[in-house]
Amino acid sequence: MPMTAIQTLKGFRDFLPSEAKKRNWLKTKLIDAAVRWGYEPIETPTLEPLELFQGQVGEDEKLFYSFEDNGGRRVALRYDQTVPTCRYLGEHYSSITFPFRRYQLQPVFRAEKPQKGRYREFTQFDLDIFGVSSPLADAEVIAASLDIYKNLGFKQAVALINSRDLFQGIPYRAIVAIDKFDKVGGADGVIKDMENAGIPKQDAEEYLRRIVNAKADENCSIIMEYLKKSGFNDDWYRFEPKLARSFSYSQGPIWEIVIPQSDIGSVGGGERYDALAGRISGYPIPATGIGIGFDRTLEAAQTAGLIPETLQSTDVLVTVFDASLFYTSVEVAKKIRDEGINTQLYPQPGIKLEKQLKYADKNNIPYVIIIGPDELAASVIQLKNMKTHQSDTLSVDQVKQKILL
Repeated sequence: MPMTAIQTLKGFRDFLPSEAKKRNWLKTKLIDAAVRWGYEPIETPTLEPLELFQGQVGEDEKLFYSFEDNGGRRVALRYDQTVPTCRYLGEHYSSITFPFRRYQLQPVFRAEKPQKGRYREFTQFDLDIFGVSSPLADAEVIAASLDIYKNLGFKQAVALINSRDLFQGIPYRAIVAIDKFDKVGGADGVIKDMENAGIPKQDAEEYLRRIVNAKADENCSIIMEYLKKSGFNDDWYRFEPKLARSFSYSQGPIWEIVIPQSDIGSVGGGERYDALAGRISGYPIPATGIGIGFDRTLEAAQTAGLIPETLQSTDVLVTVFDASLFYTSVEVAKKIRDEGINTQLYPQPGIKLEKQLKYADKNNIPYVIIIGPDELAASVIQLKNMKTHQSDTLSVDQVKQKILL
């Protein structure tokens, strides 16, 4: 295959600098929010033993990216971050202080059919609390999640809250169908899905009737009271009995976050998963947490106009007047960089100054420094504002103050 014909695999993406800058903006926002709430970072390997995921996530095992490695071991790419974290808890149990708040921001891999908003590699952001069985832990995770969207600038995000305890006696196949309520056109679609799964129509109708008429249990009420006391009015959360969460390990409180101003659907979902954490770690560890969809959140932020128009990496470009002054430019670039200013040096001596200025303009670099023989003789530099085209003659020490005005 000629190199010109090689391209990304379906469901996988490249990110150009303009896109990557937006992603970095959101990553910084998410991490800052997690740290503000007292969560600690962890990372887990991209590759895990296949058996770690088998039998843990429900009916979606067909989406595992699994294969046999060179050592003959059956392995899988990280399907989610929850299951590997449970393995992490068991492996590092003696060095963890509980309660343990964790955040994780890494890519996950699922062999989905590629379509708008669905990729085979995508980034997930998780917040979890381990070692607390009280619904107050679930409430904190939800509050922290809503706080993220509030601080991103969304006018409203809504936590839809329910409890899997209200599904006692309802088979898992019915839960999966109910979870698709809005996607399959409401009650008729859900009942049809249950019938297709082998559930008699009469039973299907009873299961759905029971769920639709359910009332918030004590755990849901505690969570909503916590959110109220945390400063969120009731526009930011509500009890939603039809919310089911189709993960087989979901138990107790379950929730999803939606953005009303966006038609993108859920941007995050969470649940309590004590049994999963105990089963995989080998220790009785209460666990609750949320997975926030990074790409969906980014798309919603883009649609809402919340991403800054200018996300520059470089504050100033130091030009090279001619080859004889190259190392003078190197020294000036170092001094300015040492002041905490993101500084780029034009890397090719002998390129016309006009071309260097066009380079800065094309790359949205707001300032350019020019050091010619006259500036060198006077121990000054010329600082050009690329937006106003105004130039100032300054000492190197004055550059930081001018740029940060």
